[in-house]
Parts: sequence; C-alpha cells; structure tokens
Amino acid sequence: MVNLQKVSIKLQAPQATIKKTSVELLHAITDSVFQFIDQPSLPYQRNFDPVDEIGEAVHVDDVQGMIPNGFPEGVYIRNGSNPLFGGLKSTESIFGKSSHIWVEGEGMLHALYFKKECDGKWSVRYKNKHVETDTFKMEKQRDKPSFLPAIEGDSYAILLAYLLNVMRFGTVNKLLSNTSVFEHSGKYYSVSENHMPQEVDIRTLKTIGNWDVDESWNRPFTAHPKKTPGSGELVMMGVDAMKPFFEIGIISADGSKLVHKQDLEFKRCSLCHDIGVTMRYNVILDFPLTIDIKRLANGGPLIKFDKDGYARIGVMPRYGDANSVRWFQVESCCVFHIINTFEEGNEVIMWAFRARNSIIPGPDLGLNKFEWFSSRFTIEKDSNLNADESLFSQAYEWRLNMETGEVKERFLTGNSHSMDFPMINENFTGLKNKYGYAQTVDLDASRISGMAKFGGLMKLHLDDTKQLDFVKMDYHKFPKNTFCTGAAFVAKPDGLDEDDGWVITFVHDEHLNISRVIIVDAKKFTSEPVAIITLPSRVPYGFHGAFMPINL
Repeated sequence: MVNLQKVSIKLQAPQATIKKTSVELLHAITDSVFQFIDQPSLPYQRNFDPVDEIGEAVHVDDVQGMIPNGFPEGVYIRNGSNPLFGGLKSTESIFGKSSHIWVEGEGMLHALYFKKECDGKWSVRYKNKHVETDTFKMEKQRDKPSFLPAIEGDSYAILLAYLLNVMRFGTVNKLLSNTSVFEHSGKYYSVSENHMPQEVDIRTLKTIGNWDVDESWNRPFTAHPKKTPGSGELVMMGVDAMKPFFEIGIISADGSKLVHKQDLEFKRCSLCHDIGVTMRYNVILDFPLTIDIKRLANGGPLIKFDKDGYARIGVMPRYGDANSVRWFQVESCCVFHIINTFEEGNEVIMWAFRARNSIIPGPDLGLNKFEWFSSRFTIEKDSNLNADESLFSQAYEWRLNMETGEVKERFLTGNSHSMDFPMINENFTGLKNKYGYAQTVDLDASRISGMAKFGGLMKLHLDDTKQLDFVKMDYHKFPKNTFCTGAAFVAKPDGLDEDDGWVITFVHDEHLNISRVIIVDAKKFTSEPVAIITLPSRVPYGFHGAFMPINL
C-alpha cells in the first residue's frame, strides 16, 4: 500500500507541474497581448474613486445633535464598488477594446457601530473592509490587474476575455460582492448578482466564505432576497447567462437548507435585480434588460436594454413551478427596485421605481460615456418623460387582477423628482404599507458629473393614493454639493406606527471633501437631521445599505 501511494504521488506531481506551467504561460501571453489602462476620473466624479482600508475600527467623537434615546444598538452598513489598483480599467489589444462598466469593482463594506454604554452615552465606531471573494484573493496575490473586463467592449475582445479568464482563474469574470448586505437567521451576507453570497463577520467585517446553502445552491443569487411574511423563509432567485436563465429558491427560516428550487423556464436571460413576496405569492420580474451571449458572438453588446422588447410580471404560488406562474403583460420599461408587493382583495399590487431606459450597462462602445449619461439626466419639468433615452425614474403602481387577468398601471409620483433606491419598514415586507422612502436624484449635479448623484431623501405617503392624483411626498433636501448613498430605514424597537423610526444614510460634502452619516426622524422628515456624525475617512458613493440591530 505504501508503495502504491508513492507511485500515485510521483504520477500526480508532473500533472500539477504541467497545469501550473500552463497557467503561468497563459498569464504571460495575456500580459503581453492585453494592455490595462486606467479609466479617467473627471473632476465631478472624485467621490466615486476607491479608498484604502483603514484597519482597526476608529472611534468617532464628532457628533452634532444627539443620537435618539430610542435608537437601537447595532451597525449601519453599506456595500459598494471599490476597485483594486486605483480604479476601473480598460484593456486594449489586437482583438479590440473592453472596459469595466461603472458598477464593476470589488465590494467594500463601510460600517458604523452604535453601542450604548452603561452611563447612557453612545459609543460610535467606524470601519471599512473589502469583501474578500475568491477572485479578490487571486488578483490581490498577483498584485496587479489580471481579470480582463468582460462586459462592455468589442465582441471579440470580450469573448477572448471570457475564455482567458476561465482558463486562468476558473471563472468568466470577477466575483464582485459589491451590491448589498442582508441578514438571515442571525448570519450576515454580502452579495452581488454574479455570484453566491459571501458570509461576513458583522463585527469585524472579515469575509468567512461562500454561502451555498449546504451545497444546494451553486449559481448567482439576487442582491434583494425577501423574507416571507409569517414564516420567515427567504425567497431569492439566480439569473444566469446560460440556461436555466432563471431559477427561484426558498431557504428555510433557520438558513440550514433549501426547501424549494424551480427553473421558471425563461426564454431569455433577463437581468432581474429584485423579487417580491406577498402572503401567498412570489412576484417575478421579466423586463427587457437582457444578457445574450449569442448577441455578443454576432457582434452586438452582451447587455442591452431593448425598449421594444416584451415586459411581464409573474405571480407564482410560494412553492409553485414554471407552469403555476400567472404572467401579466405590462408596458415595456426598466425596473430595478421594488418598493413593496402585497395582496388586496383579488389583486396583487406592486409598487416600484420605473424608468424608460436602463442606466446599466451604459453607452455602446465608441460612444462618449460622459455625454451619454449626462444627456439622459437632463430632464426639464415640461419635457416628454416618455422619451426612450430618459433615465428619469418615478414611483409606479401595477395592479394585477388574479381573477380576470386585467392589469392597471399608473404613476404614483410626477416629474418633480427622479427617485430610486427605495426602503420601507421591513416589518411590512409583503404586507400593505403606508410609507416608502427613496433617494432623490439631483439632476443638475448628475448631468454635470455624468453619474447619478442623490441630493436628498423622499418620504412617500403611499396610502394617500387617489384615483387621479399623485401621492403626497415629503422632501428632505441636503445642503448644496452634498449627496447620499445607502439610505436605510431604522425601525424604533417599541414603535407603534409604521413610520416610528429614522432614515440613516452616508452623505458626502463634495465642497469640503468630508463624509458623514446623518439620522433623520421619519415623523419629522423635512426637519434638520437629529444627528450628524462626521467620519474619519472619505466614503465613496456606493449602492445599498442596511441597519442590523445587534448587541455589541
């Protein structure tokens, strides 16, 4: 037996050596053929630039106002793109050019910890840290840009990037984990659409590893899973460029197992970013923002929004299959984020933010990115909001009649503000709610920078839904040149009303180059923040935030 083991080891060693040598040869060929180039950062885009990790958590003493007595202990945490090696990259080669799009970049968590001491005073600490996915570790070890951009660019360059990335690293693109953070059964996860979640230690921000739900989920995972009312199960989906294009999954309330999984037999890869739940149903989006490898092979873009493509909303019994989904054809548009979904009589109602075009992926190769984005943020109040190129986003309602199949659609908000990144009191997820909150786009600042900037917060009185009028809105406007990301609703632990609580968000003052966290009383929404916390380092603009009540 010992001799056989020795023989086995001797036989395996050359294979390992050959594989290592082959990969090193591929790296050398790639490095010689593809040239990495920094994407330029314009003056008004400076706070999109990455920052370094600060190390150990830093105590924060600069607090204006007062953290409310009823505010819960816990952590306010936000995810976002923080590219390695100085920023996003492009590559040039004899096969053409490929570039990162603006949402690419390794995930970085920014966390503010709130602890109430024995004397009743608040202790506040700040920390940031990269999410260390498998590909983060690979590229960090090589200490230079290595993954070829594989979304935007010349089709041959992207196809070759796919091939070389797989051959060298085992995956077509970087596993970013940069979009959101969620909790399930006392564990915490960072996630983006192109990979399974990364479990993180919420107190240290250390990455623990991939969450594959006891090896039963091996595909992408939505950035916006939803807990079902009552049972506490987690409903999620995985979208992939290869069949099956869309699979739905339900994870047990204790997070230990996958209790339901179904291929919904989509005919295309719709880039779905969100999913809804009600008491009895899952609500599925199938809108015409698509990923198509065949289109790429034929010289077209990998990701494209087809304004003439079909759009539909599916209502599926909680544990249903593809045949059980009731599909409702709706007007074509782009929807990334759902405010809430719920049942009312024979209808399933979905509230979400709707635009005529998609901010992802951006312009086709060869077009000026700045001009493309800038022109689509230029919307005057008397403009035609149905213009196909507009990125103007409004709250919208779909009423889906489960008996007759009828669909009623209408705008909930007018053209006074463009909004997105919704949040609600999560105790009302899947139930009829009265209030929603959103970040509002500063159209002038976005036009000047060529990137979306959010200059305020909005409270939507969703119960004030008259047949013809828009809902009532309360606007919390930030000071000039101050913009937010990652806003979240913090429910008051003993609150009686749905809006008993606060909205918390990271903000950045571009004039002073100072980042802060502000806390706004949801019941006194237009008033000054009750607390303004100045942070020890800059926090770049990012994506979704959450407040996690925990004992520190």
